[in-house]
Amino acid sequence: MTLSPTTRRVVQAALYESIAIAVVTPVLALAFSHPPASAFVLSAVMSTIALAWNFLFNSLFERWEARQTIKGRSLARRIAHGVGFEGGLALILLPVMAYWLNVTLLEALVADLGLLAFFFFYTVGFTWAFDKVFGLPQSALESSS
Repeated sequence: MTLSPTTRRVVQAALYESIAIAVVTPVLALAFSHPPASAFVLSAVMSTIALAWNFLFNSLFERWEARQTIKGRSLARRIAHGVGFEGGLALILLPVMAYWLNVTLLEALVADLGLLAFFFFYTVGFTWAFDKVFGLPQSALESSS
């Protein structure tokens, strides 16, 4: 299935975040003794931020990827993508989590480590599965010139 770059990013981000909210909401509610509604709102806020970051990061990553001489998505490139996406998102979300959970930035970082571990593997696996279903983006394909 071939999607335009923008449609591909929108579909990828929406699917990714929908699954993330479904997983993160009960984890936050249990781990931080927050009511499910509070955990859902926090998950939705974090997801909204992540959607914007996903769109921006993937746009930048694909622009970088298109300039690479070696095409395709090796395991190393997928891991670099996961580290870049999740590392950037962690920095963005730390103050949000600290404020919402009423904890220090250090406490929020510690709390975020479990989520980071899950999301690292989720990001790599999701992107691989998404590419299997929808094909590689133009940036990862051999140029036809």
